Amino acid sequence: MRKINCPVCLKKVDIALINKHLDTCTEQYDTAPPPSAPTPATETAPEPTSQPAKSVSSLLTGTKSTKKSSYKYENNQKRSLSDSQSMSSDQEGNISIEIVEPEPKVRKTDPADELRLLKAQAKLPLAERLRPSSLEDYIGQEHLVGEGGILRGFIQNDRIPSLILWGYPGTGKTTLARIISHATKSRFIELSATSNGISDCKRVFEEARNEYKLTKRHTIVFIDEIHRFNKAQQDIFLPHVEKGTITLVGATTENPSFQLNSALLSRCRVFVLNRLTSDELHKIVSKALLVINKTRKLVHNVPVLRFNKEAIGYICNIADGDSRSALNLLELADSHFMTNYSLEQGKHVIEVNAEQLREVLKRTHMVYDRVGDAHYDTISAFHKSIRGSNADAAMYYLGRMLKGGENPLYIARRMIRIASEDVGVLDDSCLPFAIATYQAVQFVGLPEADLALVHCAVKLARAPKSVEIYRGWNELNAKLDSEPEFASASIPLHLRNAPTKLMKEVGYSKGYKYNPDYKDGRVKQEYFPEQIGEMQFLTGLHLGLTPDPDL
Repeated sequence: MRKINCPVCLKKVDIALINKHLDTCTEQYDTAPPPSAPTPATETAPEPTSQPAKSVSSLLTGTKSTKKSSYKYENNQKRSLSDSQSMSSDQEGNISIEIVEPEPKVRKTDPADELRLLKAQAKLPLAERLRPSSLEDYIGQEHLVGEGGILRGFIQNDRIPSLILWGYPGTGKTTLARIISHATKSRFIELSATSNGISDCKRVFEEARNEYKLTKRHTIVFIDEIHRFNKAQQDIFLPHVEKGTITLVGATTENPSFQLNSALLSRCRVFVLNRLTSDELHKIVSKALLVINKTRKLVHNVPVLRFNKEAIGYICNIADGDSRSALNLLELADSHFMTNYSLEQGKHVIEVNAEQLREVLKRTHMVYDRVGDAHYDTISAFHKSIRGSNADAAMYYLGRMLKGGENPLYIARRMIRIASEDVGVLDDSCLPFAIATYQAVQFVGLPEADLALVHCAVKLARAPKSVEIYRGWNELNAKLDSEPEFASASIPLHLRNAPTKLMKEVGYSKGYKYNPDYKDGRVKQEYFPEQIGEMQFLTGLHLGLTPDPDL
């Protein structure tokens, strides 16, 4: 039978007998003088005074007495009185027990342990050493994890949906996933599409099912570089995400619309991570400098670095919103100044300015991805610069692509397209010139063929522009795609080929007028199918007629 503590004598009594026991207790306290309770070391001893007898109802309802005793217990002490410590009538009425939390003990860090940890961390990349583990330390993406940010709410409430983190490198995708791993009570598994295969994923799915059966604990699976899985491989996630076996968190630098399975994408929320601003990068670089200087002083015993404002700004600018890139550049500078420095007499700080960094980093950094968004963004900017007749901008983007390792034949192929699409009929020499450029790159390759590419780009940019054939061709294709009767109209008999006697007898090629037999080659003859009649796609208009209000 369930037992409870008597509020008078604190003894354990069967719940069915509590009322009878209370009557007995109160009679004892009414007739007997109250014994004095020993004062524990942590109690405040009450003054012994006589109190009128209390009824059972007052004990049960907690009626306040005129005096009350105060007992203070440390959090790690036993909070019950033994039978020998019976309570007086003063104490029995209204007892106030105050829990005093023990003062936190300040743990003194052993300098030797701290140095040992610092030496171990010094072997890690700077980006890994600085990776935050909580939202409070996270810098950037205020629209997602700032106050009121939707992702912040998901993390704090531990209600993580299946989601895709899409953003440029170094914007904090993996870090956000690691923060989720620290904040969630769910089981967290981290995989990478670059090193894990489908067999690993299947094993994780099976473990997730078993984990939920045994412990009712959910599993979150983080897939870094998820776009590296092809669309057929991505299908394996569908049933498990749909059934809720796992919560999928994917990170990608590529546009999910093109790289991810549409069925998987419809089951995940996509969060876009923006490039970090200069101010955000400034905070990260400043924090990193503290870590670097601590390591230089305590581990390597070399002078610390002091970057001026311009030097920090230079790193932030060339990092282009990529925090990992900024930290890698900082590490390069740190490595360079391990040995390459000179100090004035009595100084122990290396002063670093932007000009020094420019010399150190000028051959180490090129922001270009030959297979990612930068590939398409740069070739697009190159094409549009030629279309806009800006030869200097075309040379700039051409230089960026070549320095970044772009395939020169890819650029030459695009210029063949430009020769017809944007120059068209107003300068027929551009098309054979672009083809000759492609052949030159094939024959000699880089670096000798670089000027051939520049030559062609400048010629195309300076040539007169005409989109007459481009627009006419697009209009025709649109009608062929949208109007079945237009695409299937019967070809006139007089335009049909008649290689056999039977076909001639049927009427093929009958009545056809051979233009070279006529003066100036001009004849009256129908060329379009009868069902659609005469049409005009080439209007003779090379460019548009709308004036630019910004000019």
